[in-house]
Amino acid sequence: MNINSKAKLNNGVEMPFLGLGVWQVIGTNAQDSVECAVRSGYRHIDTAAIYGNEREVSRAIKKSGVPRNEIFITTKLWNDDHDDVEKALELSLANLATDYVDLYLMHWPVEGKRIHSWKIMEKLYKKGKCRAIGVSNFTIRHLEELLKNSEIVPAVNQVEFNPYLYQKELLEYCRKKKIQLEAYSPLAQGKRLEDPKLIEMAHKYMRSPAQIMIRWALRHGLVVIPRSKNKDRIIENSQVFDFSITEDDMERLNAFNKNYRFCWDPTDIP
Repeated sequence: MNINSKAKLNNGVEMPFLGLGVWQVIGTNAQDSVECAVRSGYRHIDTAAIYGNEREVSRAIKKSGVPRNEIFITTKLWNDDHDDVEKALELSLANLATDYVDLYLMHWPVEGKRIHSWKIMEKLYKKGKCRAIGVSNFTIRHLEELLKNSEIVPAVNQVEFNPYLYQKELLEYCRKKKIQLEAYSPLAQGKRLEDPKLIEMAHKYMRSPAQIMIRWALRHGLVVIPRSKNKDRIIENSQVFDFSITEDDMERLNAFNKNYRFCWDPTDIP
């Protein structure tokens, strides 16, 4: 693998395994972070309508000089926008100054609306407004419901995933259904970087704890979108392709799992 490696989605679209997440990165920080990422070789940016930074993402990509078709852009349908999905996407496209997004995700399995919204997303996909459609924060139960009531299988399920939240059953389910699993908060929002066990592993490979966590997710076949507004860390997070974690150490990292969630928990969403 290298920074240009891509996952082939179930519709044939290729998605870079490494991307930059921009949740909670706003204003000039968002633009500067994306510019740094693109200069460092990233070709995948993950944003969302609710993040309030789609315009900054667009400006950064334009300023980079990298052709639009070489950048994989993800944005998301927010919970309050399910009553007019098409309008929500059109607004995102306007903010991103593009005719299409590479991936449009349903941000949350909103009760009573997700099936109808998915059908609208299928229509938008067929119109070419998005090269792929998927979901975020869906459990196996939510996915099973969707698959029973949909024409198109989601290309991606983006969920919180890291060694401290190793959702093995969900990973195996998505593999079986040919749904690419994507990890947000792959660094556990930085809240476990001082874990002595993780630091010991990092010392063994002469890497940072963050690099170990990203490489672990990549070894599991996940698309990974670490977030940072620190330029040095953005670069560091991309330097994970010149080492490999042994199978024994992968098992040790798997055992870090404590089902810790640092973000949303969709488990009990009806």
